[in-house]
Amino acid sequence: MFRPSAQRLRGLQLLSCGLRDSPGRPRWVSRREGEENPPLPTETKWKDRAETVIIGGGCVGVSLAYHLAKAGMKDVVLLEKSELTAGSTWHAAGLTTYFHPGINLKKIHYDSIKLYETLEEETGQAVGFHQPGSIRIATTPVRVDEFKYQMTRTGWHATEQYIIEPEKIQEMFPLLNMNKVLAGLYNPGDGHIDPYSLTMALAAGARKYGALLKYPAPVTSLTSRSDGTWDVETPQGSLRANRIVNAAGFWAREVGQMIGLEHPLIPVQHQYVVTSSIPEVKALKRELPVLRDLEGSYYLRQERDGLLFGPYESQEKMKVQDSWVTSGVPPGFGKELFESDLDRIMEHVEAAMEMVPVLKTADIINVVNGPITYSPDILPMVGPHQGVRNYWVAIGFGYGIIHAGGVGKYLSDWILHGEPPFDLIELDPNRYGKWTTTQYTEAKARESYGFNNIVGYPKEERFAGRPTQRVSGLYKTLESKCSMGFHAGWEQPHWFYKPDQDNQYRPSFRRTNWFEPVGCEYKQVMQRVGVIDLSPFGKFNIKGQDSIRLLDHLFANVIPKVGFTNISHMLTPKGRVYAELTVSHQSPGEFLLITGSGSELHDLRWIEEAAVKGGYDVEIKNITDELGVLGVAGPRARKVLQKLTPEDLSEDAFKFLQTKTLKVSNIPVTAIRISYTGELGWELYHRREDSAALYDAIMNAGQEEGIDNFGTYAMNALRLEKAFRAWGSEMNCDTNPLEAGLEYFVKLNKPADFIGKQALKQIKAKGLKRRLVCLTLATDDVDPEGNESIWYHGKVVGNTTSGSYSYSIQKSLAFAYVPIELSEVGQEVEVELLGKNYPAVIIQEPLVLTEPTRNRLQKKR
Repeated sequence: MFRPSAQRLRGLQLLSCGLRDSPGRPRWVSRREGEENPPLPTETKWKDRAETVIIGGGCVGVSLAYHLAKAGMKDVVLLEKSELTAGSTWHAAGLTTYFHPGINLKKIHYDSIKLYETLEEETGQAVGFHQPGSIRIATTPVRVDEFKYQMTRTGWHATEQYIIEPEKIQEMFPLLNMNKVLAGLYNPGDGHIDPYSLTMALAAGARKYGALLKYPAPVTSLTSRSDGTWDVETPQGSLRANRIVNAAGFWAREVGQMIGLEHPLIPVQHQYVVTSSIPEVKALKRELPVLRDLEGSYYLRQERDGLLFGPYESQEKMKVQDSWVTSGVPPGFGKELFESDLDRIMEHVEAAMEMVPVLKTADIINVVNGPITYSPDILPMVGPHQGVRNYWVAIGFGYGIIHAGGVGKYLSDWILHGEPPFDLIELDPNRYGKWTTTQYTEAKARESYGFNNIVGYPKEERFAGRPTQRVSGLYKTLESKCSMGFHAGWEQPHWFYKPDQDNQYRPSFRRTNWFEPVGCEYKQVMQRVGVIDLSPFGKFNIKGQDSIRLLDHLFANVIPKVGFTNISHMLTPKGRVYAELTVSHQSPGEFLLITGSGSELHDLRWIEEAAVKGGYDVEIKNITDELGVLGVAGPRARKVLQKLTPEDLSEDAFKFLQTKTLKVSNIPVTAIRISYTGELGWELYHRREDSAALYDAIMNAGQEEGIDNFGTYAMNALRLEKAFRAWGSEMNCDTNPLEAGLEYFVKLNKPADFIGKQALKQIKAKGLKRRLVCLTLATDDVDPEGNESIWYHGKVVGNTTSGSYSYSIQKSLAFAYVPIELSEVGQEVEVELLGKNYPAVIIQEPLVLTEPTRNRLQKKR
């Protein structure tokens, strides 16, 4: 019994040992309604060759084996070190939900639940799937705003989601104390599943379709061969694989270390409590929906006639299993639990008792404290790994049960078809790099665990573990003048404040303290000249006798002439936009490629894979950390820079999209006349250690011109007005370049058969179903961010991709995808923002002409 004053549990025996030996799965979790699946026997046969070897027999690894085999892949082998579900799967609470605050991860959740609904019928194995729905509880006005924010992103997805009133919540969950409840976010179809039974059903399906599941078969050695295959050693024998997939859960770090990789993963302890039968629960006519009390930071669900609830402690109280990080997972660890620690969770226990009063008199039959694995940002790492051929990962699952089904399908489709079925770059393992130290990973894992249920604001920043070693040469100079954002390990200014302005981080669903300063930065660039630190760009040097052939095969655009730059796109075989880069032809056969900070290793892996597959004789070097980048933009940019270099910067001598090597204040730079602001500007690439000196020289030279700093928020407003698309928003692996309005950059008539060319021709011949448009809308104190629903005649017809306030027309501005028939200029639609639909109109783009276009039109007059 929980006694708030005594903070003790009746009926619970505290364990004195450090680990609790639990040889089976928690029976209070898995044996629902009398179902019991007998363990499936391991295979006795062995294979010497495999198309795919999956390492790890948790729910994620077994799901991948099931999906690959079902899709027709022969020779799928899964190797498990002890037995299926050992690790984190067997003791999981088994929650399933359609909800996710991200966009594309909703698809993973959707695919998982739809699979789990049919798996028992397909395999004959009971899975113990309960779908009573789930309710997220709002007890503060800002949480209600968060629900409205999430609802704007729901209409164009297949998942059902509703905001419900307190009366409806009380009806669905009659045991709830309604004193503080303002609203609920309700997802029908949510619920919970028995993790053990789920995994065994997936295993039965995998075997049914021909996969070999072998255990105990711990992997002892992995050796890559020159042809891209792998030799996999186990005590049971060795086999050769065309690819390997690391799905080893909290052993994934050890598997990675076998091939020289340090995967950024941290094991954390997660506790949940299970009660005995509660009379009020037993008397219910239907199962309670899963409850998530966000302010109390816990989940609660019905477990037979009792309740199960699990809290997420603050980062100060939660427990990281440090010894596993430093010394590895103890040999033989598999189906054990840690000693419970009730002191860590008592404040959450008390919150749960206040919200669900029947807990105050409930007997506790078990406290489960088991290890789960966290990545720095709480999201798993899924996909092929840069720098290692045919090595894939499916690791870092803090929520493996709800992700397992969808991720198995996602990875299977990618492996079989050569490209991801939809964009999921937020799970790309290559979002981390050498800058991701153990200290950083632990700090972020603590933060992510503790922040499980905090309000999810737009433009959110999290500060643990920062800065990393990835700071530009300007960090010390700028850190006290601006609000920094985190970009692939880098610190980059988002906006700058003056001494008399509010400089605090104040996230909000509405316009907040950065709104006015960003407006000033916008005017700075449009009227005078501004400087921005662009060092986080990904930067690659490519050269060699086949460099032109390789790039012609990779990019849909033509290869620029020596001394010039263009914007080029890499497409997938199905004609989707895999990446956008600027390509600068510096000297014959030598190129500088630039991509966004979040795409660095994502793009590099694609380039390297194409080079190896095609046998191109090229040298590819990642020089991201070697070079700093300063952007100088605005009508007075030329005047400022001309003071610092003897090179002629005039319009005729240094044309738009031209690139030259020169000296600025005697500092060697590669200067490209380009600016994402659309204004007159240059990007100056230089040695990282020269950044401070170069910045000081430019700022000093620009005093007469009124030079000042600007950040990425202002740049975003500027690029939207110029109708510049952004990769990851207007274009990604969910879009093709024709619907994204990128026809100018796609040369279907060029001789080279670039990747995606044939698919794009077919897309063009069939005609487009939707198109990217630019629209304006008059709002009050909220602006579009992207991913909001577009409404027309009471129905959702599309979605925004990005948005901002336009300081030139003093209205909101957004890109959006709409059906072709609604894409004409002047068409009126509505954009949903925080629970309200605002009238919007499609405009002729761009809203503001770029500086080169203005110059060209002026010359024609």
